[in-house]
Amino acid sequence: MSTFKSFLFLCSALCTLQLSQAYHPIDFDSRLEVIAFGSCNRDTMEQPLWPIISGNQPDLWIWGGDNVYADWPKRSEKNPPYDAYKEWIQERYSSQFEKPAYVEFREQTAIIGTWDDHDYGRNNAVADFPLKAVAKQSAVDFFELPADDPRRAREGIYGAYDFGPEGERVKVILLDNRYFATSEDAEAPDLLGDTQRSWLSAELEASTAQIHLIVSGSQVLSKEHRWDKWSNYPEDYKWLLDTIKTLAVPGVVLLSGDRHIHEISVLEELDLGYPLVDITSSGLTHYYSSFTGEPNSRRSGDVHVGLGFGLIQIDWDSSPIQITAEIRDLDNAVQCQAMIKLP
Repeated sequence: MSTFKSFLFLCSALCTLQLSQAYHPIDFDSRLEVIAFGSCNRDTMEQPLWPIISGNQPDLWIWGGDNVYADWPKRSEKNPPYDAYKEWIQERYSSQFEKPAYVEFREQTAIIGTWDDHDYGRNNAVADFPLKAVAKQSAVDFFELPADDPRRAREGIYGAYDFGPEGERVKVILLDNRYFATSEDAEAPDLLGDTQRSWLSAELEASTAQIHLIVSGSQVLSKEHRWDKWSNYPEDYKWLLDTIKTLAVPGVVLLSGDRHIHEISVLEELDLGYPLVDITSSGLTHYYSSFTGEPNSRRSGDVHVGLGFGLIQIDWDSSPIQITAEIRDLDNAVQCQAMIKLP
């Protein structure tokens, strides 16, 4: 059977999953205590972190973007054949899905996630990317979304899930920073689009959760580097922070990726009663080995340059509730850490 036919068979199987299987979460009633996440993962490279992550016994794994690298490999071809590019994207998702270490991991761990540019299909691609519908179908199949998940029916892959009982609830909000975005060089750059902004505002306003994990492929709080970041879209950046403050959203923690480094940024000025933390974990298979530093006035602690993943631990029994946000390395050692006490 050809690789492409094998992928079509895989997609068919994924679309008919029974909810009794693991993979996509099936337990939304139990409280989350340990959440792991990460980004920047190539299917063609060694993936030594899966057993390390699994050893922490996470209740949930969150993909933070660049989960595969589906960019067309022949960089000299500015307009590659549509069908060949389509098959290439599908093959990258299929290859990662079948990696033995990841197979073992996903068979025992609930998984959700969003994307960034490379798993969307092209570096820095935005709304005009011609294969975005192909990438979306591959992504939602990769996440093994049930047939009735609203993320399958809507444009883009943004979505939200509530975990835990009343008083011990976590809402995970997965943002889409690609499908609707304009170029950051546009006259009025737009990251989320009107529909997604309205949805996010409604989700936050109606939420009954004590903790809100907002997942974005690109960094939110780090403003001074020259790469992708929310502040390249100043209206969306201001809107998000204003919305969190105006609605007095409790327990917001930002999870991001993209950068091939790991760091924690903290914003105290919103007067939320707790610090707003952006924990960036990148990458799982490769990293910015020549990194020599960059300004980030909001950075807390040091930058970890190396393989790693993020870990969120929630102590529901402490008073007040305490969240520990960490970056851990290949030895499961803590390289970056932030403690958040909720009011």
